[in-house]
Amino acid sequence: MTLTYRQGTISDLQGLNKLALKSWTQYQQILSKENWEKLYKSLIEERTFSDLLKLSKCFICTADENNIIGMAFLIPKGNPTDIYDKDWCYIRFVSVDPDFCGQGIGRKLTTMCINDAKLNGEKVVALHTSEFMNNARHIYENLGFKVVKEIDKRLGKRYWLYNLDLIEE
Repeated sequence: MTLTYRQGTISDLQGLNKLALKSWTQYQQILSKENWEKLYKSLIEERTFSDLLKLSKCFICTADENNIIGMAFLIPKGNPTDIYDKDWCYIRFVSVDPDFCGQGIGRKLTTMCINDAKLNGEKVVALHTSEFMNNARHIYENLGFKVVKEIDKRLGKRYWLYNLDLIEE
């Protein structure tokens, strides 16, 4: 099997939705029914990923030609949220098909986002992650991301804001 990394496009929308549902369903049992339903609605909503594709640069990993097994979105600075500063770019929805975990896909996609941020002159790249995503936190911390602060709970779970200073890199 060959893994291929490339930029995602709107033609990948169906595959992105399918991957999101498959990769995030693994957390269903640790979320309350109400919080799982909230997350599920967001994952199956086609607009969730079509809006992200318009705003960001999407990186994907495919296996066996067009089967999307990994994705990450890099949103450029100038798109602040309740979490992210206007001067920061940030990474969203790093997701890997559970059947392919442990192969370095999440790390590679995150690294692609960091490298693209550097090429675009970004100074800080940020992301947020939760208490139930230990593998992701391990990857981010090994890549040099530092916890900025704990943010308000999401989906009933603890979350932290991380950032990576690209000027020091």
